[in-house]
Amino acid sequence: MGKNLRGGEVIELISDLGGGKTTFVRGLALGMGSTDKVASPTFTVSKEYHSPKLRLVHYDFYRLTDPGIMQFELAETLSDPNSLAVIEWADIVHDILPDSRVTINIKSVSGGSENARQLEVSYPPELSYLFKDFNTDLDQGDQR
Repeated sequence: MGKNLRGGEVIELISDLGGGKTTFVRGLALGMGSTDKVASPTFTVSKEYHSPKLRLVHYDFYRLTDPGIMQFELAETLSDPNSLAVIEWADIVHDILPDSRVTINIKSVSGGSENARQLEVSYPPELSYLFKDFNTDLDQGDQR
């Protein structure tokens, strides 16, 4: 997915605490060509990662009860065609998120290894290019 990023994408990650959201972002950044060390932005609210062509801004709004100034930073990222936003705990900023976004729900797999995860992905047709190289069971029913 990371290698298919063009800029301007918004990815919403949904999962329990410790569910694998930062691990997902680590793979996304690597796929887009970043060599930056990816870490959870839980205490800093946002972190940036760079590749030769794109900037990935990873937001974690878990600790916020009000978006405050962060909604302006997010709006700025959303308006930059060379950036993409990955957002954890996005409920607090849903009113400024575009309808055209990827939503990924990460769930632990019961009975599997402790690291096994199931991803439920929804996205509009205009973002299908992100998944063109996937060998998965995704079909039209998985698209929003």
